[in-house]
Amino acid sequence: MPNPRLRLGDLQLRILEILWARGEASVADVHTVLKPERDLAYTTVATMLRKMESRELVSHREEGRAFLYQAKVQAEEVNRSAGDHFVGRLFEGSLADAVSHLLTTREVSRTELDQLEEMIREAKRRVR
Repeated sequence: MPNPRLRLGDLQLRILEILWARGEASVADVHTVLKPERDLAYTTVATMLRKMESRELVSHREEGRAFLYQAKVQAEEVNRSAGDHFVGRLFEGSLADAVSHLLTTREVSRTELDQLEEMIREAKRRVR
């Protein structure tokens, strides 16, 4: 079941990706990474981090006058919730319909198909 707390906008997800990669970062660090990608003010990044902290997505510790932020949620948790939301909302909970859609609308390599077959074999072993 999707976790509403983990419904993220593009900017929130990008900030989390920065924190996951770095472990922790100051507002200035995050702003420096985002600046070439998006034209955001430093204060916008600071405000977003504070909002994300109030939602318990990140936490901070103080080092001198700087706040160092770290993610409180794991990438896997966010991915799982987004995947659940995707299947639930767009495909009425049908995993088969979601997979069918992806297989017919995307280029799929032989390697990916082999990986999917192995995942299906493994899933069948677990439900016996």
